[in-house]
Amino acid sequence: MHHVVKIGFGVALSFMTLASFARADEFKLSNNQRISCSRGLSAGKLNTATCRSYAYLFNAKTSEYFRCQVSLALTRDNKEVINVQADGGCTKKPRIFDTDGNYSFDATETEPPNTNSFFGPGGYAIWASDNNTQKIRGCITISSGLGSDISKCLDMTFQ
Repeated sequence: MHHVVKIGFGVALSFMTLASFARADEFKLSNNQRISCSRGLSAGKLNTATCRSYAYLFNAKTSEYFRCQVSLALTRDNKEVINVQADGGCTKKPRIFDTDGNYSFDATETEPPNTNSFFGPGGYAIWASDNNTQKIRGCITISSGLGSDISKCLDMTFQ
């Protein structure tokens, strides 16, 4: 009976040790959510306002992230609201670092099409760092204007 207790204790200790090594994914929301709105006039004196906001959800273990967007369009005349439409969702993006680790990140969006956006709806930047070593990577994604996005990441050097 004494051996059974020792074996049971050993098995329980093994599972507890394995559980401490099996770290669950941790998701973090970006700190730089932005909102941009535009207004337009339609035929018949209708006013339309459209607002969009973006946020990023980051997997701190794998460095995969999701780019999330929510939009609201409101159409009204001089007296009442005629139509309200909302849409949104998140799109999974590739890993920033090749291996699992313990990462931090932040993200920012460009403004909607204007003089700073040469090729379309602008772009965004993602910064990710390793919480355990002096390692940081910056990534910029912009629209090519041809229906696809171009993304490049660069490891920072420390001088």
